[in-house]
Amino acid sequence: MDEPVLREEVYAIVGAAIERHRELGAGFLEAVYQEALERELAMRGIVFESQREPVILYKGQPLGKRYVCDLLCFGSVPVELKAMDRLTGREDAQVINYLKSSGISVGVLINFGSHGKLEWRRLINTQ
Repeated sequence: MDEPVLREEVYAIVGAAIERHRELGAGFLEAVYQEALERELAMRGIVFESQREPVILYKGQPLGKRYVCDLLCFGSVPVELKAMDRLTGREDAQVINYLKSSGISVGVLINFGSHGKLEWRRLINTQ
């Protein structure tokens, strides 16, 4: 079986998110989690861009409307952050549609709002 795409990169991102979750727990707004995660990523030497607006293509042509990616890590892994009670298929679809339209292969969805363990998903563009 082939090695999963960007596995080590995703684990590094999730590891930083777990540490952030240990420190702050649940109950803050998404913006607080994003700033704290950015600091953790920087401390770990993980390259990222905040609030990146990658181009979305439609039939090979760029659209004027942009998706704002919370974080783009390692130059190729979009990270969508949430602060909700629990993730649903709607959040998965948001990331998967972004992956398909941008041609990026792997994205990460992280939810800091659920109580207990950090909720996260590694999503793959199968197109």
